[in-house]
Amino acid sequence: MIEITSLGSSSAGNSYRITDGKTPLLLDAGLRYKEIQRGLAFQVSSLTGCLVTHEHGDHSAAVKDLIKAGVNIYTSAGTADALRLDSHRVYPVSALEPFTIGTWSILPFDVQHDAAEPLGFLLANTAGDKLLFATDTYYIKHRFTGLTHIMVECNYSINILNQNIAAGRVPAVMKHRLLRSHFSLENVKDFIRANDMRRVQEIHLLHLSDNNSDEALFKREIMALTGKQVYVAGR
Repeated sequence: MIEITSLGSSSAGNSYRITDGKTPLLLDAGLRYKEIQRGLAFQVSSLTGCLVTHEHGDHSAAVKDLIKAGVNIYTSAGTADALRLDSHRVYPVSALEPFTIGTWSILPFDVQHDAAEPLGFLLANTAGDKLLFATDTYYIKHRFTGLTHIMVECNYSINILNQNIAAGRVPAVMKHRLLRSHFSLENVKDFIRANDMRRVQEIHLLHLSDNNSDEALFKREIMALTGKQVYVAGR
């Protein structure tokens, strides 16, 4: 049994708590430390570790405060360098080199984003659950089997983006960056079609754009495609 709690999921900050009932972890730390404290009911010390996908502030803002609070940080060497992290609590990890935290076996994998060395994470626990966490990427080249839980960015829809650009609500220059840095609804659908969904219990859509998304539409379309329970992470 995996429990997933969104502390924040937007361009203002991203952070999620997951637990299998034995080993609680934080996935990204892009909120102010006080917000994370509140989201964790002031039990930061209960965390066994924090996985950080990349150095952008909306995913890493509280990392140094977490280190001060005694939380171990697991991230790529590129991300650690970009954040200028220098602590015995920072554990550099590499794509496709598995490691273990408590009851979780974790496989980092490379993703496509405009950051130093961004990663996604595949987490498996001793109960046989398997969780995929991927955010801030416009493409996932890897394929996965036996997934039970999916936490994936669904930042924008190309159709909504094009409508906003045509109406002058969004600068046209933003389109190129979005296409090369964030996961669209259309790409999420392609990813789902390319992977084994038979054991999936829940799909959590993360990091929706304030301007170029539609929460109800995204949830409805992913549910129609998969027949699975779909949640949109709280912002």
